[in-house]
Order: sequence, then C-alpha cells, then structure tokens
Amino acid sequence: MSSRVGVRLTQGVAMAKEPEQWNEWFHWLKEAGFGYVDLQSITKENMTALSEAGLSLGSFDARKVPQLLSRDEGKRNEAVRELIVQLSEAAELGATTCFMCLVPEQAATPLSESFGMFCDVFPAITEQAERLGIKLVLEGYPGPAPHYPTLGCTPEMLRAMFAAIPSPALCINYDPSHLVRLGIDHIRFLREFAERIAHVHAKDCAILDENVYLFGRSQRPVFAKTAKFSEGPWRYTIPGEGSIHWLTVTFELDQAGYRGPVCIELEDHRYSGSVEAHRKGLTNALAQLHMFT
Repeated sequence: MSSRVGVRLTQGVAMAKEPEQWNEWFHWLKEAGFGYVDLQSITKENMTALSEAGLSLGSFDARKVPQLLSRDEGKRNEAVRELIVQLSEAAELGATTCFMCLVPEQAATPLSESFGMFCDVFPAITEQAERLGIKLVLEGYPGPAPHYPTLGCTPEMLRAMFAAIPSPALCINYDPSHLVRLGIDHIRFLREFAERIAHVHAKDCAILDENVYLFGRSQRPVFAKTAKFSEGPWRYTIPGEGSIHWLTVTFELDQAGYRGPVCIELEDHRYSGSVEAHRKGLTNALAQLHMFT
C-alpha cells in the first residue's frame, strides 16, 4: 500500500532548479517512503516524471492569487480568467487539488474589504472548479506581518465564506500549525470543518513559553533574535515536536472519511540550508507520521 504521506516540494526545500534535479528528488522521495508530492506548478513533463518515479500529485498552486483580491477591478477580472484557464489545463493533466493562500495584493487591505472581493470573484472560479472536478483548498497561513491579511484563517471568516459561496469545490487545506500559532483549537476546527477538508499539510508549531512571557503573542521582539520560521513566541517544527495532537488529528480525519494525502511542509530551522538537512527533516517527519503510512 502506498504511503499517504507526501511532501510540499518547492525550490526552497529541494534546492533544485533544473528538471534533472527535480527527477532526482522524485526518485529519492519514493525510495524514502513518500507517496505524494505537492508542486508549485505542473507541466506534462513533471507529471510524467512523477508517475515514472511511482509518486502521485497532491496539489498544485494557483497562479496570480493576490490579483484575485486586488482593488483594481481589471486585475481581478484578468486573474479570474487566468485561473479558469489554469484549472482547465490542470484537469487535462489529471490534477484534482488546487492550493491557494488568499493574501490580497495590498497587504493593508482590511479583511472585510477582501471578503467583499472574494464574494465578487469566486462564484465564477468555483463554477469552473466544480465542472472540472477540482477542489480549491484554502490555507490559513495568516500572511506577512504586520497586517496578517490572509482571508480564511479563522472559523469566523470561514463560516462567512462558506455561507456566501456554498460550492462543494471550495475547501480547506488543513494545516494545524497556523491554528496553534493563532491560539485556535486545532481539533475543534477539524471537527467543525471536517466536510470541507480536501488536503492536509503536516507541520507542527511549538509555543515558546519564555518568549511569550518576554514579548507576548502579538508584538514582535525588539532585541531578541528569533529563529527562522518563527516570529518569537512560536516556531514551526516538523510533526511531533510541537503542540499538535497528531493521533487525535489522525482519528478525526479518519472519522470524517478523509483518505487523501498528508503532505509535509518543511519549515523548521534545524532542517534548512542544505539538501542533506532537508532530507533529514523529511525522513524524521515521515517517521513521526507513521500512522498515515
């Protein structure tokens, strides 16, 4: 039986740019025990390479997402047209899951304004996705400081988004690490939105109690040096080394009927900077996620 555990493979993780390097990574991933790969972009060539390596596609990234939430109506309309074309091309290649973080073009855009633009542009997008059998999975990464402008990070906003656009094509990429850093109960969230979860990212988040004492959860540190993939009071880690209850997550996903990929998003400062470090982080994470294999 193939592993359900995959990897979100980006240039930053793979440290690879050329097609030959990607092919080498695909074969390494298969040999290491992985079954899926999330790619930023897909082509006929890399889909063939995935298949030849014995791997399956997890998700692909939507293009021009910030322009979908642009204050410029012309940019919004053009981004919608381009995404509709991209979804058609992806469907022809056999892709079924489109990943996106709804970060607006202008980071200072209020969430209420972004929500209005979302309601304007997404009916056409979800209609195309439904027709093609593609799930649009939204990740709740809050976005860059200081505005944290991403749409769809909290239960309050997701309830409003699903009420406004109830299309079954509009789904969630469940990444509990972002919920932990925001102080949102990641298990309650999973239970509430179980029917909307169509993809899972495996990343953990450790809350650093001493740092929380020193500068709280909201303000950035002024004098302290923070680790990579951290803002001070928290840091992202590989699964099993933070606050995520992975056995409970596994149980709840199983109860919800989720049988799709669980893809490691490697954002841990201890496993960065070299191919060897990245591969060690991925294999250590895979060992922690044995319940999904």
